[in-house]
Amino acid sequence: MERLDQIKRILKTLPEKPGVYKHLDKEGQILYIGKAKNLKKRVSSYFSKSHDQARLRMLVRRVENIEVIVTETEYDALLLENTLIKQHQPWYNINLKDGKTYPWICIKKERFPRVFSTRQRIEDGSEYFGPYPSGRMLGTLLDLIRQLYPLRTCSLPLTESAVEAGKYRVCLEYQMHNCLGPCEARQSEADYEKDITSVRKLLKGEWSAIKQQLHGQMMMHAAKQEFEQAQACKEKLDYLEKYQAKSTVLNPNVGEVDVYSVIDDVEYGYVNFLMVREGAVLQSYTLELKKKMEESPAEMLELAIPEIRLRFDSEAKMLLLSHAVELEMDHVQYQVPQRGDKAAVVALSLRNARAQRLERLKNMQIVDPDRHVNRILAQMKQDLRLSEEPRHLECFDNSNIQGSHPVSACVVFKNAKPSKKDYRHFNVKTVEGPDDFATMQEVIFRRYKRMMEEGQALPQLILIDGGKGQLSAGVAALDALGLRGKIAILGIAKRLEELYFPGDSVPLYLDKRSETLKVLQQARNEAHRFGITFHRNKRSKASIGSALEAIPGVGPATIDILLKTFKSAAGVKRASAESLEQAVGPSKAKKVLGWIRSIGES
Repeated sequence: MERLDQIKRILKTLPEKPGVYKHLDKEGQILYIGKAKNLKKRVSSYFSKSHDQARLRMLVRRVENIEVIVTETEYDALLLENTLIKQHQPWYNINLKDGKTYPWICIKKERFPRVFSTRQRIEDGSEYFGPYPSGRMLGTLLDLIRQLYPLRTCSLPLTESAVEAGKYRVCLEYQMHNCLGPCEARQSEADYEKDITSVRKLLKGEWSAIKQQLHGQMMMHAAKQEFEQAQACKEKLDYLEKYQAKSTVLNPNVGEVDVYSVIDDVEYGYVNFLMVREGAVLQSYTLELKKKMEESPAEMLELAIPEIRLRFDSEAKMLLLSHAVELEMDHVQYQVPQRGDKAAVVALSLRNARAQRLERLKNMQIVDPDRHVNRILAQMKQDLRLSEEPRHLECFDNSNIQGSHPVSACVVFKNAKPSKKDYRHFNVKTVEGPDDFATMQEVIFRRYKRMMEEGQALPQLILIDGGKGQLSAGVAALDALGLRGKIAILGIAKRLEELYFPGDSVPLYLDKRSETLKVLQQARNEAHRFGITFHRNKRSKASIGSALEAIPGVGPATIDILLKTFKSAAGVKRASAESLEQAVGPSKAKKVLGWIRSIGES
């Protein structure tokens, strides 16, 4: 039962992203490696239904733990799955133990280089791009290259001396305009190299220049009414739109490197390690570090790198990092890439670190919800530079339409969760017209003046829905009450989610994934919803009251009784004479009945 409970907790925290999953037994040995477009759905399917195959039932019974590696795309997951299966050779992956390798595209190191597909990489200085999980896509790309660039396909050794001696003759490929005849010096080496440079760009995913070239050719053919050629160019453009040549998981340009990235929160740091060899991810591991004295991300990397290198017996000479470190290791270089293939691999490592953190936090929320809440509040205190945790937060929002029926709403969050029984709404009393700043000042003054008079506990944080103007109005109200400095207050502007602090003209921008920002956004949205609902109800009642004001001889007190009794003007019209007399007396009922008859006759 303990095993099933653990698996259920793991399944609840799996990310809904593409990636690779590993089933492990009680000794930590890998039983099976698989890929998934959606890790949560795919892995959960093993344990949510019965299986016909005995081998699959046996696998599910032996699973004690599940590990995942998040990837950018499903193709990346496919490539990574292939690499890991060949490395670990799990018992249940019998269908992938055939040593199959994916093809690469090679630009051969030779005079007038050839471009072709191969499954073997030879260290002779040639360039390799890939690998490509789909033979059809690889064929499409090679066909596209051949149609765009008339490169030679023969394997003749086109040395300078042999060409000058006239040793070779052009073949049928030249006659078909698929080759420009470098074997007879009909194409210079410099012109040929220009085409090879364009091929490199194409294989690296630099599509813009190629698309512009194809589009220009298509328009030229269309202008000449050469519609078949124009259609051929259009099809090539479609290929480019659909095809993704680059793989951020497996890219040989990255080389033999170790990748380390770190993310952290108020309690823990998560250091992810990727071992990359020949552009393939061979290992993915995330080390969790508990903070002792608010260590920085760089300090946690410096602690984790030697530990992980020792654990995986890694001797890589180049380390790609998410943060710069001050760590001296013999014959080891560090790099914090900002763009290109290496930066993409670091980004992949960061995604795995975030996935590990998210999994742990979801598990904590299930197993220990109080600890989860305490962690969020501690994070909010740190992010918002507060002197204490905001266990009691109140958020204000104003609602009016061109100054009519101005109202304000106050929602209360306790321990980062809505406390709806403490919500309050306010009818604005002293402000005339659409003055949002004055409205905010009045409402905040009334709210905390009353709380002080009644001896209620004040919040640790006030959140204002608005920018610097609304925040200044709120600060003025706290000044008038002598609460300035006793309650933290800040404003949140909707456009870019800027956070404004009193006396600071520069706003604070939190990460969009920040839990602190999510709590503030939830409070802001809840205040807006609560305020809008109250405003609509007030407008509705006002319009009903206006209709009943047309009854001659009936005043506001009688109208209130009618609305409380019959709920609406339509309810009053449907009421019987007896019920009206019972509600407002015979004299008033007679006037109401006369009004109803006059409406019916008009």
